Amino acid sequence: MDSFNPLTQNSAVNGLITAISRNTEDGVLSRHLGAQSWYIVADYLRPHAYERGHLLISQGAQDRNLYFLESGNLKVDVKTDSGLMQLAILGPGTVVGEGSFFSHLPRNASVVAYSNCKVWTMSPEDFETLGKKHPTVALSLSMALSAIMATRMLDVSKRIAST
Repeated sequence: MDSFNPLTQNSAVNGLITAISRNTEDGVLSRHLGAQSWYIVADYLRPHAYERGHLLISQGAQDRNLYFLESGNLKVDVKTDSGLMQLAILGPGTVVGEGSFFSHLPRNASVVAYSNCKVWTMSPEDFETLGKKHPTVALSLSMALSAIMATRMLDVSKRIAST
């Protein structure tokens, strides 16, 4: 594995690393990957700035990208037979898109920029390259994403049971 030198790493990802370390709700990303690993992951991410109202993920779409939120808020909604149900408002330091990323199934919810935001995108192809070059980091990222997905599934089950 390459030796870590923070002076030569992509400093543009510092905002994302800070957001992840401050996230107290999910918190899983920072538990599974430290700053050094995020500097490695940064080489496989692409930054995007989105204005409020921008549709990142459309329910039913086939794409499998992951979206890591550095700043702003994202709103997650699902269309049901009864209408639109809001699942969450997510803040900085979290990720969306993990379900379809792993399952290869269509998106099960829509995600919209609830405020202006900065998002880092990882494609499945970029993840595959990460896995070949840095398998330990890719495994840690997979574990973090799986933990988030499991936690969210439990949260949705609780919400549905109480409504």
